[in-house]
Amino acid sequence: MRWFLAIFLAALCIHGAEAQTVRFPSVAVGSAPAGPEISGWLYRPSGAGPFPAIVLAHSCAGVNDHTTVWGKLLASWGYVTVAPDSFGPRGEKSVCTKGGVVSGNMRVADVAGALDFLNAQPFVQKNHLGLIGHSHGGWTTVRAVQKSYGLAQHGLRAGVAYYPSCQAQFDSNVDVPLLILIGDKDDWTLADNCRRLQAAGFTRPDLVETVYYPNAYHSFDSVAPNRTVPGANGSTHRLAYEPSAAPDAEARTKAFFEKYLR
Repeated sequence: MRWFLAIFLAALCIHGAEAQTVRFPSVAVGSAPAGPEISGWLYRPSGAGPFPAIVLAHSCAGVNDHTTVWGKLLASWGYVTVAPDSFGPRGEKSVCTKGGVVSGNMRVADVAGALDFLNAQPFVQKNHLGLIGHSHGGWTTVRAVQKSYGLAQHGLRAGVAYYPSCQAQFDSNVDVPLLILIGDKDDWTLADNCRRLQAAGFTRPDLVETVYYPNAYHSFDSVAPNRTVPGANGSTHRLAYEPSAAPDAEARTKAFFEKYLR
């Protein structure tokens, strides 16, 4: 009952930003080839703008209620938000048991397309653009801020990655400010992998901040009952809301985007 009440109260706080369907091309950048035309959901703050804007990268479960909650929340903070559907146009609904079918690298091209779409809108503050992603979308975010993709030239100023996959061999050359938020009890995307990435060293360590929550599991910001879900190769993973980590991460996210996008 407690979690249901929390969902209801959260919905009251962010009610009003209804999504509009949009379409835009996926854009080849670096080693990420262009994908199919991407459909997405656009959330706008009230008023004429122009506003800074954020690309919202969904989890391995695809566009769902979690995407809607975050889209409305970001709009309530004063950001135009576009949530690309990276799976549907590629013939997938969810990749939680087959994460590499649509990889984080592939989705960087969708992010590039979304950034270009936002920069073309008269109600968007050109080049004041951010990126936030959760889980598979967090992997996408960590990959998208790598210098080899050049998304800073598409207006990207900051990225926030919730419980991402971290890979030391691929993710050290960050050239856009990055905030990583992950739980120490995460058994799906391991916090230790992000520690290994830190230990290996970033080319620009001044651009990266990582916060580890000692009691948090995967999906710690999602207000839903604790549950176990299937992953790849017959694995299972615990998802659990963490009532101390979630609001702290949200506050850090809001402050981070205020710092770099305003």
